[in-house]
Amino acid sequence: MGDTWAGLLQAAILVAALAVVHRPFGACLAHTFTSEKHWRVERAVYRLVRVDPGSQQRWTTYAVGTLSFGLVSALLLYLLQRIQPLLPFDFGRTIPPGMAFNTAASFATNTDWQSYVPESVMGHAVQMLGLTVQNFVSAGMGLAVAIALIRAFVRDQTDRLGNFWVDLTRATVRILLPVAFVSAIVLVALGVTMSLRENVPVTALDGTRHSIAVAPAASQEAIKELGTNGGGIFNANSAHPFENPGAWSNLIEMFLILLIPVSLTRAFGLMVGSRRQGHVLLSVMAVLWTGVLAVTWWAEAHPNGPASLLAGGATEGKETRFGIPGSSLFATSTTGTSTGAVNSMHDSYTGLGGAGPLFQMMLGEISPGGVGTGLYGILVMAIIAVFLAGLMVGRTPEYLGKKLGRREVTFAALAMLTMPVLVLAGTGLALALPSVTGGAFGNSGAHGLSEVLYAYTSASNNNGSAFGGLTATSDFYQSTLGAAMLLGRFVPILATLGLAGALVRQKKIPVTAGTLPTTGPLFASMLGGTVILVAALTFVPALALGPIAEALA
Repeated sequence: MGDTWAGLLQAAILVAALAVVHRPFGACLAHTFTSEKHWRVERAVYRLVRVDPGSQQRWTTYAVGTLSFGLVSALLLYLLQRIQPLLPFDFGRTIPPGMAFNTAASFATNTDWQSYVPESVMGHAVQMLGLTVQNFVSAGMGLAVAIALIRAFVRDQTDRLGNFWVDLTRATVRILLPVAFVSAIVLVALGVTMSLRENVPVTALDGTRHSIAVAPAASQEAIKELGTNGGGIFNANSAHPFENPGAWSNLIEMFLILLIPVSLTRAFGLMVGSRRQGHVLLSVMAVLWTGVLAVTWWAEAHPNGPASLLAGGATEGKETRFGIPGSSLFATSTTGTSTGAVNSMHDSYTGLGGAGPLFQMMLGEISPGGVGTGLYGILVMAIIAVFLAGLMVGRTPEYLGKKLGRREVTFAALAMLTMPVLVLAGTGLALALPSVTGGAFGNSGAHGLSEVLYAYTSASNNNGSAFGGLTATSDFYQSTLGAAMLLGRFVPILATLGLAGALVRQKKIPVTAGTLPTTGPLFASMLGGTVILVAALTFVPALALGPIAEALA
């Protein structure tokens, strides 16, 4: 009971802290992207990259900027890894081509999937100049796309969505850098390491000598969580005491994970001129997040294996510092966003407990989702929900004063269906080619299927967490998971910007008696039901062969 009450207290503090900052930070986000003033440091950036901050872009130009920036970032990060032996703080480490490609695709897409052991593969220079930089700009890219979609609902009969380079710069300079800077100092004060040394020599009680790896962890840990990135500077990620020393650091890291996605709903409401619109989206996100947390927590506290029953819960793979409640809370928060940081081994969860985080990713990571991606993901689902409602009553659907015709719904459907196609196709291909993937499975049967299904779900959703039992270092997994990350990131972004381009050209229409209200509990229920229904119809057959079969065994 002690762990239960401690877990409830931690959850209550987390929710209370998010509630306190929701209004002011949401207003800050809205002001950041509606202000006409440019900071001096921002003007310097614009002059350096030769961008006119006063220019506005069509959706195609905005999309070209987003896509080119993402792909060039991936290319530069790949090259930086390949020349690691020429850089300082390399410690004699090299990165093979397949691993470099996978890592470049991972960090440039805000996935941060890691198929390597960071403390034995990555040097500090690549960590700081490559991975940490991508943690900032990849998160800023997602935030910029979300803002462009909001403008499409706000603006009237134009073809301009803003300027990608201005939005990216403001997201990085005004939001991510200041919050990450303060958070890194707080984490250092709580015991997170910040060192340029390779390791610290220690002598054990029996006289044997060992070395413990250290790294500049705090600076990367802050933006890793704030930007919903997730890549750890140590292999154990947030289960490592140098990244996450105790209960308070654990709480702060979860707070950083949820801060921007939760507050962005407030910014959305302010920018579209209806705070209740933001409240509806936040309520759906909160209900989904709470439901998955309850299922995961209950499943881990009530296991069906004899060893777990004797231990009083599924404690394997969990840090005693956090226990079942703290681990379940972290797992739900990290898979409800596109973060991927972990403070426990998801591979050790029970069948039903592992199904919770997995299914939450399959929802599209919109509860509350990643930085920017969660908001534009749930707005796409809102458009689908309104479209379905329009079909039922025989009326042209409308959302936020914009009609939803064939073009708009096509873009929304493309954004929605990309992830399921990548997940199911990738999993099916991996299972159909045992000669190529032989030896990769840590387990056979239902749990082995869950490991592969989780890997492609994580990659296609740009999450980055893993069950941990799958050896994904073969060329097959490096390349297919890397492709899933790239397609899972950029195809929905292009579809979302195409949707924004279609909406922004329309003239806003007034609300009439026949307009579906989208600010009340009825629409919230419809939206939540649509999210669950789409995920269930798509993934339940695969889940039935994996975690559900394991839970019923």
